Amino acid sequence: MLSFALTVLRLIKAVVRSWQVPTFRATLALAAVILLSGTVFYRGVEGWSWVDSLYFSATTISTVGLGDLSPQTEIGKLFTVVYIFVGVGVFVALFTQLARALLSKELDRET
Repeated sequence: MLSFALTVLRLIKAVVRSWQVPTFRATLALAAVILLSGTVFYRGVEGWSWVDSLYFSATTISTVGLGDLSPQTEIGKLFTVVYIFVGVGVFVALFTQLARALLSKELDRET
């Protein structure tokens, strides 16, 4: 539990450090918009609850894809294909920026 708390603390510090970079803020906003758009889409087209729609959007973008939910409509399936490619790319960019902030702090301490 202690290691989890320390990891969360390091993540928060990385977000705070990254917040100074305009590209990070833009990528974070874009990631939030993508997650929200997927949630709204699945709620409207597939008729899922808000929680199920958010859950599916998050598991799809994170490439976890548990399979307990899946789109049943053709438009839902086509949207999901595009959503995966766009969402994964944006979240990889976001996490790359966070990792860069974490590593730059670590490299500063070593020198």
